[in-house]
Amino acid sequence: MAHEYHDPVLLQACLEGLNIRPDGVYVDVTFGGGGHSKAILERLGPFGHLVAFDRDRDAWKNAPDDERFTLVKADFRWLKNHLRFLHMLPVDGLLADLGVSSHQFDTGARGFSIRHDGPLDMRMDHRAKTTAADIVNGYDDVRLAQVLGNYGEVSGAMRVAKAIVHARTAKRITTTFELLAALDPVTPKREENSFRAQVFQALRIAVNDELGSLEALLKQSAEVIAPGGKLVIMSYHSLEDRLVKNWIRSGDFAGVETKDLYGNRTRPFNPSSNKAIQPTEEETARNPRARSARLRTATRT
Repeated sequence: MAHEYHDPVLLQACLEGLNIRPDGVYVDVTFGGGGHSKAILERLGPFGHLVAFDRDRDAWKNAPDDERFTLVKADFRWLKNHLRFLHMLPVDGLLADLGVSSHQFDTGARGFSIRHDGPLDMRMDHRAKTTAADIVNGYDDVRLAQVLGNYGEVSGAMRVAKAIVHARTAKRITTTFELLAALDPVTPKREENSFRAQVFQALRIAVNDELGSLEALLKQSAEVIAPGGKLVIMSYHSLEDRLVKNWIRSGDFAGVETKDLYGNRTRPFNPSSNKAIQPTEEETARNPRARSARLRTATRT
């Protein structure tokens, strides 16, 4: 049974960024509902191939039955190892649509959403050990505040952390709504939803080590993409976008440029543009999830 997933965000811009050759080898490292993958397969000829990655077992059910398609049921941080094992190196283009799928947000039992009550889980991979409940109930206030500040850019992170620690002394916090109740005393008026979303984002990134996976992906992208091949990455918050932008511009996560003896920039990719592509108003109206999307594309030097 395939799950309901929403329209792939910025689909046309992603396909243009990949510049697909019918006989090329491409990677979609965030398979999800398979929307981007399906569109790539439509543009591949009989000798092209698409490898997709997803660590979420709900997504595996969407895999198309197509001999030009291979699904790897793993975190994309192991990109290079799997491509080597499949004899698919180098590739002609790589697409990443980061963050959480609409399906993950809309399924209360996954614990990603502030709208649905469910277990405080937030694991993208059911095989992972740590859940959001483990962090909420196990970290001390200092460590919690670091997670909230670094990954959610939550203002007054220490005050918020103390509120969580105070609430859990009465009883363990095990559901999303129990967490929201614990946050009530420190939730700013008129900014309830954005504040709660920041807290949930912080926990989700910590549970899934999303930034660690993204750094590993970016580093390996330079090793797996053929010269002239394309890197196409869509992010949904500033933490991801900053890493992607700095990496594409300089080959360094902090944005520090290096030059060779002749003063030429030594970076693995040339950005297609200094500006990120953003969705149109029509797309945002049709698919609200697209609102915060930022798409960056680059060519392997």
